[in-house]
Amino acid sequence: MNIPEMAKVRKKSNNLMRVILLFLISASLSASICALSALSALLCPSVCEARVYLDITSPGIKKFPIAIQDFTGKEALVQEGLEISDIIRSDLQFTDLFFLLDKNAFIETSDSPFNADNWKPLGADLVVKGTIEISPDGSLGVVVSAYDVVEMRNILKKKYSSKKDLVRPLAHKIADDLFEVITGKRGLFGTRIVFVGQDGQNRSIYLMDFDGQRLKKIVGRGSLTMKPRWSGDGKKIAYSSLRNGKWSIYILDFDTATERLIYSSGATDLAGDFTPDGKYLLFSSSGKGSPDIYLLHLGTKVISRLTYEPAIEVSPSVSPDGKQIVYVSDRSSTPQLYVMGIDGNDSRRITFEGNYNTAPEWSLAGDLIVFTSRAGGSFQVCTIKSDGSGMTQLTSAGNNDEPSFSSDGRYIIFTSDRDGVKGVYQMNVNGEQQHRISPRNIRAFGPSWSR
Repeated sequence: MNIPEMAKVRKKSNNLMRVILLFLISASLSASICALSALSALLCPSVCEARVYLDITSPGIKKFPIAIQDFTGKEALVQEGLEISDIIRSDLQFTDLFFLLDKNAFIETSDSPFNADNWKPLGADLVVKGTIEISPDGSLGVVVSAYDVVEMRNILKKKYSSKKDLVRPLAHKIADDLFEVITGKRGLFGTRIVFVGQDGQNRSIYLMDFDGQRLKKIVGRGSLTMKPRWSGDGKKIAYSSLRNGKWSIYILDFDTATERLIYSSGATDLAGDFTPDGKYLLFSSSGKGSPDIYLLHLGTKVISRLTYEPAIEVSPSVSPDGKQIVYVSDRSSTPQLYVMGIDGNDSRRITFEGNYNTAPEWSLAGDLIVFTSRAGGSFQVCTIKSDGSGMTQLTSAGNNDEPSFSSDGRYIIFTSDRDGVKGVYQMNVNGEQQHRISPRNIRAFGPSWSR
């Protein structure tokens, strides 16, 4: 990636190009998507007990042994049962926190009552069973039970319902509930990823599940489109698009499947981050000269200017408590990361290694900021603490940028050109298990993970 150093002289004629270059590194539908619903509350009172079977915050975690039996039902539903149970296994396996017992070793059949004596010799701590039926309205009804082998009791019993063509999100929801019962933490299997994809000469925004499945094009307008950003409730994305010669900011609402123009100054307006409460949107604009950071109230449309430096200030990302903003500024002659209060006060620089640091995003766990840094002539994904300590480089192959955290802060997606064509990759927060999740027939970049 060949990005020239920014000139110190602020000339209006080259300001737009400098902003776009910096932002390209920094950020280079219907209601049926959400149609899945869990129709009943937890039926087993013991689920409410606050026992944690697997403490994922402790060091040296030992994998939790779990047996997931193939879900059963009438003969016509055998395929759906196999698909649901296989997706649940795959979801839990993704976390690297579970030891999935080989179903060929199971003594107990899927349709037999739970008997702890059948599972103790196999070393299982938890057994999951499920039954499927067709509801009168034609939807799938699934009842899932989870059993504690040691204490010989049912710790989860829940009924789910979904349309037959939404088997994958149904299985993700079940996996999320199992994950929460075992760890006490919310699962991420129902989260989604948006990215900008280029197929031929056309650029569009695509949507997919956390594992790269169920790919769908959702926005196809604009000659150029920048990295989308999710609202905290997962119901909206904000993005910048070049239309009619102007960079403007748009919001797509998934509930209503509508797009609306949010802000356009006639200059270069680039979407930043939603605040945690969803009431505000951070963005940068060159409407008054050099780009600055602004805060837009989405209800009243009142705008507050947060930075006034005669420098480029872009790519704001808000802390999970909504009190601080990390952003990029070249006030020190090269792009670096700064942190300031949500009101624009108390700005301080936090990156001092590397001469080009950009594309920051705050982890929802609050402990880390992920960003892109130029190292040895290429761009790599790094993490750093909000106080500027603990900078760690996570990638090394090819150019890697535009990182985004998962909702639990344990995983990161990013753009990489390591195999010759830009794609969306996924890795653990420590840099392990790096793999591509976007299709190879689409040039993919600018990914963002829902919260």
